[in-house]
Amino acid sequence: MSLLAQTTSVLVLDTMVLNHFALADRLDVLRDLLLDADCWTTQVVMEELRTGSPVHPQITAACDTGWLSIAQLDTLDEIRCFTKWAMRLGSGERDLGEASVLAAAELRGGVAITDDRNATQVARSYEARVHGAIWLLAGACREGKQTETAAGNLIEALRGAGARLPCTGAEFPAFARRHGLL
Repeated sequence: MSLLAQTTSVLVLDTMVLNHFALADRLDVLRDLLLDADCWTTQVVMEELRTGSPVHPQITAACDTGWLSIAQLDTLDEIRCFTKWAMRLGSGERDLGEASVLAAAELRGGVAITDDRNATQVARSYEARVHGAIWLLAGACREGKQTETAAGNLIEALRGAGARLPCTGAEFPAFARRHGLL
């Protein structure tokens, strides 16, 4: 079992992460990087992805991965947790996916994976376990699943697909080291 899987056996992926990996045609790479983890998303995220698929048909690939479990968030405890996160985020239509991911991660003792900066800040203020794509890529580098150069190339592909990441591919090694990720 990899170090990433040992320390974070449950990962719950947000719309932004899945969307950008799909748009960059790199869902297969994401799957391979997370092979040892128990990967989830939520029904809310699936709905958000389907909403975007008429404009960007390649997003439908994120809805049909087969390697992601889908949290429905339909029991009373799940609905309460989702509502709590929606209130914390001040959720309008745009933040429901993030609220659902944070709820699913909390309920499963996992880590929410989102590149939404506001959601990350709010989650951390409530001591939730939350990280983004850069954290995933740095973990893959630490585990030898990917080189720093390959991670940098993937970052450039994600940025080319519209992802707003805190560093470029060329900046990745220095950024990751400065933040204790490598």
